[in-house]
Amino acid sequence: MKVIKFGGSSVASATQLKKVLAIVKSDVTRRFVVVSAPGKRNNEDQKVTDLLIAYYEAVKVKTDTTEITQAILRRYGVMAEELGISEELCQQFQAELAELKNNFDESNPYMLDAFLATGENLNAQLIANFFKNSGLDARYINPKELGIQVSAQPHNARILEKSYEKIYQWRDSNDILVIPGFFGFTEEGQICTFSRGGSDITGSIVAAGLKADCYENFTDVDGIFAANPKYIHDPELIDVLTYREMRELSYAGFKVFHDEALMPSYHAKIPVVIKNTNNPNCTGTIITESYNKAKHHNEVVGVASDGGFCSITIAKYLLNREIGIVRKILQVFEDLDISFEHMPSGIDDISIVLREEQLTPEIEKALLENIENAISPDLMEIEHDLSVLALVGEGMRDRPGTTAESAAALARKNISLRMISQGADERSIIFVIRGDQERQAVRSIYYTFFD
Repeated sequence: MKVIKFGGSSVASATQLKKVLAIVKSDVTRRFVVVSAPGKRNNEDQKVTDLLIAYYEAVKVKTDTTEITQAILRRYGVMAEELGISEELCQQFQAELAELKNNFDESNPYMLDAFLATGENLNAQLIANFFKNSGLDARYINPKELGIQVSAQPHNARILEKSYEKIYQWRDSNDILVIPGFFGFTEEGQICTFSRGGSDITGSIVAAGLKADCYENFTDVDGIFAANPKYIHDPELIDVLTYREMRELSYAGFKVFHDEALMPSYHAKIPVVIKNTNNPNCTGTIITESYNKAKHHNEVVGVASDGGFCSITIAKYLLNREIGIVRKILQVFEDLDISFEHMPSGIDDISIVLREEQLTPEIEKALLENIENAISPDLMEIEHDLSVLALVGEGMRDRPGTTAESAAALARKNISLRMISQGADERSIIFVIRGDQERQAVRSIYYTFFD
């Protein structure tokens, strides 16, 4: 039995939904279908989720919402008309959008979640209707009915363990169940979303709860490539990855599959297959617990990169002898609700790498001032516009010289290294570099390890 999930580009138009129908019909084991909100149909288009954010902001400031609601309804209306779905469904959608506005409560921390979840929720209803009209025994099911209970963390929900037992009760459903992704319900009954792109998380949760044999994630690419196709012409397609390799690559910039979505599948030992809605016969990329390394000659499986980082370097003489100094620094981060990514250190200095999106000018000023007050450093400086580059592969542990070859490749292109970090398991090497050198760095590393 398979759980399958379709991303925003796969459900963006009537043409795409006909492909989705064909994929579901081609395999009788595909009985649980998780769907995203409609994505972009072309480069000039808007995602429905972005339209819903605009709708929320308009309601919040009490401006006219006629144009934005018409734009949202038009996306579903065009698909419904082309698929021969009754106008009554779109009238129902109009009522649901109006209800959001009528029940708006700015003091409710889950209000934005309710708006955001509407994109997936409406699309699941439309797709279930389309499936049924096309001869399938299919129906829409709300995440609450399915049993997806989540923590009370707006925009960043976590699944509650007791959900899996509730989801399992649907395993033998006679119907094909169409499930909206991206959100669940708190124990108090509030709609609460996962982090952006969280439909992948829903799919993984449903697969784990049902103890499925496989979780297929359909997107608009043939699978996971060994490097960003924007940087490398015709990069190698990875046929198999471990969960750990995919986690490392997702963290460092591979956005095809949400990194948080791996955990439910990993714990349940369910293989994940990344496939292309537009090319469903391609085998795609399998993400699994382990694979036979002898059949995969390349010890390095992928090179990933991501921008938007900064580094705070703190220097103080005899820093290494001062008990509790790191705790004092990290306490400042915790007090300001700031997370960090890496923390390399020397004898008299320490650098903390974090994502820049967390820093407004006011927060940055407070962060530096509070560190100054906490430890009185000799020197402190912050560097913006950095990128992280990750070299990943289970086989790297058995390949001496990987770090040396990587550093040499970067040096040949005069790429300045701000930090090097290698985990104890030796499955990845992290380089922090200047943001304007990211593309050149990826190319240099890729062509060092891939023909």
